[in-house]
Amino acid sequence: MAESVLVIGGGIIGLSCAWEAAKRGFRVTILEKDTFGGQASGAAAGMLAPFSENTESPDPFFRLCLDSFFLYPSWVHEVEEASGRRVELCRSGSLNVAFHEADLLPMHTRLAWQQTYGVPCEMLSELELRRLEPELSQQAIGALYCPGESHVFAPLLVDALMEVCSKVGVRLIPHAGQLTKLEAGASSGVSVTMTDAGSWHADRVVVCTGAWSGLLEKWFPLTLPVHPIRGQICSFDGTLGDIRHMVFSSQAYWVGKNDGSLVCGASEDVAGFDRSVTERGINRLTKWSGRVFPFLQGSPPQRSWAGLRPATRDGWPLIGCVPGITEVILASGHYRNGILLSPVTAAMVGDLLEGKAESYNNAFRVDRFSRTAERTGSG
Repeated sequence: MAESVLVIGGGIIGLSCAWEAAKRGFRVTILEKDTFGGQASGAAAGMLAPFSENTESPDPFFRLCLDSFFLYPSWVHEVEEASGRRVELCRSGSLNVAFHEADLLPMHTRLAWQQTYGVPCEMLSELELRRLEPELSQQAIGALYCPGESHVFAPLLVDALMEVCSKVGVRLIPHAGQLTKLEAGASSGVSVTMTDAGSWHADRVVVCTGAWSGLLEKWFPLTLPVHPIRGQICSFDGTLGDIRHMVFSSQAYWVGKNDGSLVCGASEDVAGFDRSVTERGINRLTKWSGRVFPFLQGSPPQRSWAGLRPATRDGWPLIGCVPGITEVILASGHYRNGILLSPVTAAMVGDLLEGKAESYNNAFRVDRFSRTAERTGSG
């Protein structure tokens, strides 16, 4: 009989890992504390923008994002074909807009290293920018243009992954409540207890609990500095103007969706596990929307919402087996890149389930914050 796998957490990462495990022949069950895709996944703007989101250097995290970006077209095609649903992959391209001369030099520095990674980027003059995105404020003086960047509609992707998981035999358990016990042993597999779904047993477990992952420290000999960052987002009536690309400024981003909405995000703050929307956070996005797109001046958002993003101390995810407890795999801490990193994370987790070696020089290993790793110089 095939090995059984429990996936704890039904966000985009958990669903992607469950589907990958099922495709590789494992018997899979997902336990989700609330509703599937209800946290960071449901709040996401769905941007696939490794160049716009990684501006410093081609470090291992950028390369991980880029690997996943290149996987995305075929991965989405497979999701859509298997589920019979569309996720609205839109190859809009992106514009990183400059409003001051001081903004241009860092963009030229970025361009110098980013354009060597297989996706053409270029600097646009004020005239060229105006031709591509005429609704922008007249104060914009140029932009870094990445025509290959794209986005998906995150709620549709969650729905499609739920459908494809069901079709390949994954058991989906929503409203399972909090994880209250996790016990692992090489001879007996893994036992898990959820407050509202009782006890479960499997050969392996993949933990994708997002912003709640720091709570796992009580079961593992690990330091897991994962904490929730509240990301507040709003959407405007995009039909009032004609936005053709993803637009990034130093203060916010804007993404037009096929339903006519213009998503603006994100106002971030530390508020524990509070998902409430604040007037201050949304007002900041509203103010900047009016400055960048004059047609939005005085227009209130049509909708506002918030999600909890799982941030680690260094901003990189935790992907790997728990040292000494190979039955337990962590895939968490993706912060604001969970949508983008879904294909590559699922592939890495699939390899780990099959006993293959971890890749990426262990840059994302789960014990890198632990004292043992620091003492041995492996951090």
